[in-house]
Amino acid sequence: MSTELVNWLESATELGMLPSDVLESIASELEVLVVPAGSKVTIEDTPVTKLYILESGQAERYRRQRAGLMWAAGLLPGAVVNLSALQRGQLTDSRIVTLTECQFQTIAAEKWQALVTQYPQITAAYAERLAGKLEQLEGEIAYDRDRQAALRTYLVPQAKRGIIGESRYAVKLRQQIRAAASDDRSVIISGEPGLEKDNIAALIHFGSKRRQQPIISLKSALITANGAELFGRVGGKPGLLEWLGEGTLILNDVQELPRDLVPQIEQLLTTGNYTPIAREGQVSPPPRSSNARVILISESTQPTFNKVVKHQIKVPGLRVRKADLEAHVNYYLNIICRQKKLPKPQVIPEAIRRLQAYDFPGNLKELQGMVDRALLQAQGSKVLTEEVFWAQAAKKQLFRLNLLNAYPLLRQFLNSDWYPDRVNYGFTAWVFPIVVAILFLAPQDRQHNFALNLFWAWWWPLILLLFPIIGRLWCAFCPFMIYGEIVQKLSLKVFPRTLKKWPRETAEKWGGWFLFGLFVLIFLWEELWNLENTAYLSSWLLLLITGGAVLFSLIFERRFWCRYLCPIGGMNGLFAKLSIVELRAQQGTCAAECTTYHCYKGGVGFGEGQTTNGCPIYSHPAQLTDNKDCVLCMTCLKACPHRSVELNLRPPGIELWTTHIPHAYEVALLFLLLGGIYLHRLPEINALLGLQIDLNQFLPHLGFSIAAIVLPATIPFLAYGAMQGLYKLGKLEIIPFKLCKPLPFIDLAYGYLPLILGGNLAHYFKLGLAEGGQIIPVTFATFGLAGNNLPSFIAHPAVITFLQGMTLVLALLITFFLTQKIAKRSIRSIVPQHLASICLAVSLWISIVGK
Repeated sequence: MSTELVNWLESATELGMLPSDVLESIASELEVLVVPAGSKVTIEDTPVTKLYILESGQAERYRRQRAGLMWAAGLLPGAVVNLSALQRGQLTDSRIVTLTECQFQTIAAEKWQALVTQYPQITAAYAERLAGKLEQLEGEIAYDRDRQAALRTYLVPQAKRGIIGESRYAVKLRQQIRAAASDDRSVIISGEPGLEKDNIAALIHFGSKRRQQPIISLKSALITANGAELFGRVGGKPGLLEWLGEGTLILNDVQELPRDLVPQIEQLLTTGNYTPIAREGQVSPPPRSSNARVILISESTQPTFNKVVKHQIKVPGLRVRKADLEAHVNYYLNIICRQKKLPKPQVIPEAIRRLQAYDFPGNLKELQGMVDRALLQAQGSKVLTEEVFWAQAAKKQLFRLNLLNAYPLLRQFLNSDWYPDRVNYGFTAWVFPIVVAILFLAPQDRQHNFALNLFWAWWWPLILLLFPIIGRLWCAFCPFMIYGEIVQKLSLKVFPRTLKKWPRETAEKWGGWFLFGLFVLIFLWEELWNLENTAYLSSWLLLLITGGAVLFSLIFERRFWCRYLCPIGGMNGLFAKLSIVELRAQQGTCAAECTTYHCYKGGVGFGEGQTTNGCPIYSHPAQLTDNKDCVLCMTCLKACPHRSVELNLRPPGIELWTTHIPHAYEVALLFLLLGGIYLHRLPEINALLGLQIDLNQFLPHLGFSIAAIVLPATIPFLAYGAMQGLYKLGKLEIIPFKLCKPLPFIDLAYGYLPLILGGNLAHYFKLGLAEGGQIIPVTFATFGLAGNNLPSFIAHPAVITFLQGMTLVLALLITFFLTQKIAKRSIRSIVPQHLASICLAVSLWISIVGK
């Protein structure tokens, strides 16, 4: 028997409490057992065969706390395994796994029982040891109970989630969290509201070696001025710092911390010490040491704390992490759908693009609420479109007058059957075929065909005049779509079927370019075949557009043609942006009170709401950002039971510098409409430039027409290039002043819109004022009757010239103003674009006015 082994048992193991003679007897029965790394020495709930004493190596003990949960603890040399089970005659209560090669001293269970019988001191010592442990355990339980009661209100149970996204901001944020979790130094997390900064603090704690310790969160504004709940009182209850031990303290919104507490928090961060609060008359106690880790959260920069905090994490706002939006949307969809036991819908790319155009002042919390509301609005749809994602207005819209409240009779009329259905199906649907027939059958020139006179001398000038006043109103009474809807309804009765859903992603990508292409063809057809003075060709133009509306109404639900493909609708939507009237909805009312979304989806009416089929072009009035996608049919007004829909009087074109979302195809159409003005003035331009092009020859005429469409658009492009060049020269200090970097061309291009509308209007003034007034004699001439003595209302050429010139001047001034509002730059920075506008206005003046 080795004396060293007895000495080791006495000094290094819990058996050292036994007398020397007992230890000598135990040592004589011990046998050495070497166990390789990764081996199971004992298995829980099996009969005990040996008593194990770890002599060298590393091992872990796994003990079951409750069903399915094992608690792990490391074993140090000298640890005795199976002692309690042998004394009480029970099964093994834990699993021992070696981490490295271990050497155990072992004694068989039968030999141990013989020793216990031989030496009653073993049982007495074990009972004494058990009583001591029980007393210690009771003390620990009482302490834990008081500790949990003190911390329970403030506990953070777990982190909600990790950092979502793969943008450089998300990657950097993850790196900062890992760096902060790798040590025990203090942290300050700053950022805008709604960024879930408390979750980042939890990620740091649960990713650190303190993860088994509690983490608590306190709102700084709720801490008393002396901080007694945090630091405790002398002779009173301990403070949260003492109860926290080695846990983590989150101080939320430290910008609201009482001023008197700032030095004490600074001391805690700097030295790790704090001073309990002494009552009046008490001696101030010495500082106490705290092992807690402190994480500060702030919505603003805190210079005082930044000097003493080791890790500083600035969380970027969602508006600069647009690349992560789709990942966040899908995460929230997963969470909400799982909670509500709903199938997860697909989000179309256009919806993500719509979200990326919004700045999210409420950040992640606002996005989560938006996704939740979108699911509610979608009502089980498999696809979430952009219409179901709309945000609360960031600020109150100014300079708006709700005409429906100001004029109750207007609301009454717009809610009636007269608007627009009785007008459409009782008048327009009958007049349109008559006009088409007259265009085919009557004389073919404007002087002898009143339908042709109405189309070119009345319709075009009036619709251009209406755009700045009432926007896209024409689309509410458009005969093209009236016949599309008639054929759609009749076909469903004859051939019952389900119309196709809109291919929104494809339509959003290519629909605008399709209507742009149609407009190019219409312009060339109009010029090369003289549609203005050829009645049957003008009729074919009307029939072809109607045919498109009918065809797509047979395939798709609602007004797919109007929303994406109609060339006239594309022009209407573009010019409607300048309107002084807008249809919108009260977003707060929609979010708080509406659960049916009948204005968008359709449904049976209730309250003040009428039964409708929903918006014909799938636009929710609460998410409209401009007038492009509203045809003023007032379906939403009729369906809404909450009086949320508004028809607002507003500053003209205000959306172009506030909520507007630019589109490349719209810019292309804008410059096509600019070229169309010059296309209509080819004879004048030919004469002014002395080109002597024979416009009776098809190919020269075609080439000249294409040049007239394309070349004017080069002026805005050259102006933008000059702005970019001047900006770079200023940056390189080649010129003596610096300029602001210009906005993207696609944004600035909309500044030309008033000039293009004014140019088109100036062109059609001659037809409207010189020929439109001859409608009575022309009507008689259409039917072969003499109308020489019938009244005509023809403006004097000087009046027409004056109105054309004033229209161009006014359009130029509005263009200057709009360009400045869109650009948000100094005049010096965008002088080239202003000069381009002047060049275009002068050229239009020369070709239209100064003949």
